[in-house]
This record gives sequence, structure tokens and C-alpha cells, in this order.
Amino acid sequence: MSASQANDGAQAIEWFQKASAADPGAALPQFLLGAEFAALGDMGQAETAFANATLLAPGFPMARYQLGLLQFSSGRAGVGLLTWQPLLELPDTDPLPHFVRGFAALAQDRFEEALEHYRRGLELNTTNSALSGDIEKVIAGINALASKAVPEEESTEAEGDSGNHVLLANYQQQGRPH
Repeated sequence: MSASQANDGAQAIEWFQKASAADPGAALPQFLLGAEFAALGDMGQAETAFANATLLAPGFPMARYQLGLLQFSSGRAGVGLLTWQPLLELPDTDPLPHFVRGFAALAQDRFEEALEHYRRGLELNTTNSALSGDIEKVIAGINALASKAVPEEESTEAEGDSGNHVLLANYQQQGRPH
């Protein structure tokens, strides 16, 4: 953990891999590996590690959330929404189902509905300020998009050839998942 906190990704990855080898049934080292790989921009390895964490601990909501977010933001919204499906069963007092509903609305360009869900999730999220920061960036993107009233053909260009949603295109550059 100290290597991760010192932004020494290579050393953190080595230690998290050792921890995973020492306890192959533990999900936390895989989750932390996913975060390190994402911070280094290796989204393929990050997805594999988040998927491993989710398989090892299906009830580990943040692993499932990060896996779905990575999938959603890489132009595979349907896969991300499917990954997130169990999070919708969490109590309404948990912010994650609200964030998932926000992304589901966002995928269908229902921006006002997405904003309502994101805001409700932010109200409920009292423990993970980094997660709130990420959602606030999505909200800012929606607000910027709404204030510009971008013509449809420009909006399509802004999404890029990879199919990434314009509001999530920078996820891969945001660093460590939260």
C-alpha cells in the first residue's frame, strides 16, 4: 500500500501480485492491481484484475462498480450495464445504485434523469470523496454539453471513433479508480 500511495505503480503491482499469489482466493489484491493498472493506463490488465476481483468476491461492490465503469467508458455500455446489474439490488441508501442508474440514463442521452440519479448518489456518498469527484466530473460534462447545445453531427464527432461517450472519454486518463 505504501508503494501505491507513493505513486510507485511498478512496485505496487509487484507487491499486489505477490499478495494475490499468497492468497489466490482474496479479491482485494486483484482490486488493487486493477487500480494500479488503470492508473498506468493499462486498461486491458485493469479490466482483467477487476474481473478477477469480482469473480472472487461477487459481493464486493466497488470491484464490480470499477469493472463496469471501465467497460462503460471504453465504449461497451451494454457490457458495463450488465456488470452493474447486481449493484441495483443494493439498498437505496447506497450511492452505487444511483450512479448506475445515472449511467444507464446517460447511455440513452436522458441527461436530466442522469443528473437526478448522480445528485442523489452524491448526497448519499459520505465515505468516498474520490468517487464523488469522478461523478462531479461527469455532471460537469453533462452541464457543459447542455450549455453548448452542440449540433448533433459535432456531438457525434466528439465521441470519437472508439464509441466512447463524450462525457467519459477521459476515464482512461483520470488515473487510479476510486
